[in-house]
Amino acid sequence: MSHTISAMPHLAAETNAMLERIATRLDSLNAETRFDVVNPSDGAIIARIPDLDAAHAEEAVVRARTAQADWAALTARERCSILRRWHDLILSAERELGEILTLEQGKPLAEARREVSFNAAYIEWFAEEAKRAYGDVIPTSAASRRQIVIRQPVGIVGAITPWNFPSGMITRKAAPALAAGCVIILKPSDETPLSALALEVLAEEAGFPAGVFQVVTAKDPAPIASVLTGHADIRKLSFTGSTRVGKLLMQQSAATMKRLSLELGGNAPFIVFEDADIDAAVAGAMVAKFRNAGQTCICANRILLHTAIRDEFLAKFAAAADAMNVSDGFDPACDMGPMINLAAKRKVTQLVEGALSGGARRITARVPEEAGNFHPPTILTDVTSEMDIASTEIFGPVAPVFTFDTDAQAIALANDTPYGLAAYFWTRDYSRAWRMAENLEAGMIGLNDVAISGDSTPFGGVKESGMGREGSRYGLDDYLEIKYVAMGGI
Repeated sequence: MSHTISAMPHLAAETNAMLERIATRLDSLNAETRFDVVNPSDGAIIARIPDLDAAHAEEAVVRARTAQADWAALTARERCSILRRWHDLILSAERELGEILTLEQGKPLAEARREVSFNAAYIEWFAEEAKRAYGDVIPTSAASRRQIVIRQPVGIVGAITPWNFPSGMITRKAAPALAAGCVIILKPSDETPLSALALEVLAEEAGFPAGVFQVVTAKDPAPIASVLTGHADIRKLSFTGSTRVGKLLMQQSAATMKRLSLELGGNAPFIVFEDADIDAAVAGAMVAKFRNAGQTCICANRILLHTAIRDEFLAKFAAAADAMNVSDGFDPACDMGPMINLAAKRKVTQLVEGALSGGARRITARVPEEAGNFHPPTILTDVTSEMDIASTEIFGPVAPVFTFDTDAQAIALANDTPYGLAAYFWTRDYSRAWRMAENLEAGMIGLNDVAISGDSTPFGGVKESGMGREGSRYGLDDYLEIKYVAMGGI
């Protein structure tokens, strides 16, 4: 294999072959510098990736401009055929893509493979949904005029994706954009670029014309982002990441009035009422809090328990957390992998230490070791609203616990945040279910369920958690312009 990526004996032969294809492509790029991609489980360097700059991004825009008109001119059925081939290739390479994802991101291999297959479904969904991007005929007010509405692709799309779901965040953005007739330029996270590059290799094999789906890698996202936000030919930006960065990108996009899809930070409450099925709620909390080592935007960031069931819930929750196997993602017994890097682990550790020094209590058995990126599942009680951990998006495997006595208190606690991405609550009271769903300030609500995302459902938030939706027919709308045509002289 080339000097860009080394062969790895513990990976499947097919995975090493995929890495070889990526390396061949990367070696052909004119990149003066490269950056290292590191395995978060052991710190080993797994690849050296071209560190591209604004000039490379500008070149990508030129290629995209050439490709945009031809791609938009294809019929929805023609674009659908190419997208379906991409979808099928991804599913056939699920093992390889999963191993690459675990290698660079760290999550358990079974979880990584589920990410690949689950999010490939977005490609299939939007391939079909593009054939139903209907317009309208508006009843006219004049006999000599007809009024119609057509929907057309926005144009070139810039996308910036994070490291926590390095495959899923790409397909959720690329699928609706490509289906609608837009071409896309993608800047993946420097922590996890291999998953993006593997998808690009498969997209080329599926038959996407040159310039339709491009990946631009860089250690520093700022120069690439400046092109994606500032270039007049790019008509839409889609970003998943922190609220702080999302606001900055929004400001930078204002000069060219770009369409924006921003999926930003979260501070999701997980509310358990006195009538809840406690065992089911604990099982839900384990997934909502500790999946991907707590590194998801819709993680349960705060556990809100009714005082009547607090002790029972916590006893079961702590026992389940202490039983989790925290290890390398390739370990077949792994329940939770490492955090993405040492800085992320230190941030979480500091939040925990700050809470403990303020009077919080750790009820789980394990404490993080000094070295490495692993952080054990941690549950904190006696947390107060004044502590940083109560208002900060933790993005790690730590569950701060609060209590309440009334529905009104639960709603007030849940909504006491500038974020509004997801919220979860557990009850068997039909009336309460409606009241909570209507009063919780979040774009997505899970009632007795934590599996709230899917290709046919809208994913997105309110307040400072962003704008726009991914998935569902609403997700396709984000990549289409509405054009009204008045036809006179009839």
